[in-house]
Amino acid sequence: MTVTAKVRASVSIEAIRRQLAGRFREAGFDSPEFDARLLVGHALGLEHAALVAQSRRRLVHAQTETIAALARRRLAREPVARILGSKEFWGLPLRLNADTLLPRPETETVVEAALAVIGARGNTCPLRIADFGTGSGALLLALLSELPAASGVGTDISQSALRCARDNADALGLAGRAVFVSCDYGTALKGPLDLIVCNPPYIAEHELAGLAPEVRDFDPRRALDGGPDGLAGYRATAADARRLLAPDGAIVVELGFGQSQAASAIFAAAGLAPQPPKHDLSGIPRALLMRALP
Repeated sequence: MTVTAKVRASVSIEAIRRQLAGRFREAGFDSPEFDARLLVGHALGLEHAALVAQSRRRLVHAQTETIAALARRRLAREPVARILGSKEFWGLPLRLNADTLLPRPETETVVEAALAVIGARGNTCPLRIADFGTGSGALLLALLSELPAASGVGTDISQSALRCARDNADALGLAGRAVFVSCDYGTALKGPLDLIVCNPPYIAEHELAGLAPEVRDFDPRRALDGGPDGLAGYRATAADARRLLAPDGAIVVELGFGQSQAASAIFAAAGLAPQPPKHDLSGIPRALLMRALP
């Protein structure tokens, strides 16, 4: 039976939600109930509390068709956040488009490491921050939301991604402190910068085909492909970082699995001093901090 047929057979919000959760569970999704609730709520324009309060409400045909269409997209392995068009990161609602990487919880480790290295001076000093390959603006906007005296620049080679980042900055009331520049990494920037952050592409080319469909088929390839060894993004970041950093500046980059030593060596060779990496909640080294050498 097709998704449409299954949904048409249901007449209440609760029944549709349960049916979708069952289909998602059969498909092996990690959070079938949560996915179903989000999609039904999105289709009907209802938050969780309203879904519960109206659980016995009967739906009209157009509503069941809308829900069925969303379910088909999820069963084709499109991530729920892409279907919804937004994702929360660091407590901030961020819009997405096809040219932006979907922000992930482990990337918040980069924000945590950056805030730790800035310390108390971040509350009062007019720091200059750069986010290489900003995408949706996630890292830059998270940092600006925590550092009221700071300003920043996000770079990206995708005009579509830059438009998305600008829209997010405007929606969050941060547009006055954030600018966005079209370039590769930091090639068009001038220093000195107090802080550089970057989540570079770090998947080796030969590993791309083995990624989960949600990642392989829906995240932009340029945000994933780290070249033959997965380290091309670190080399590009290092090439610009030493030139741009202030004497007491720091850079924090996201690490792929097992890349801590190789990435540290790249930045050390560029004249930066790597510090011990910060681990994410799964215990994986996720954020590498470097300081400028005298």
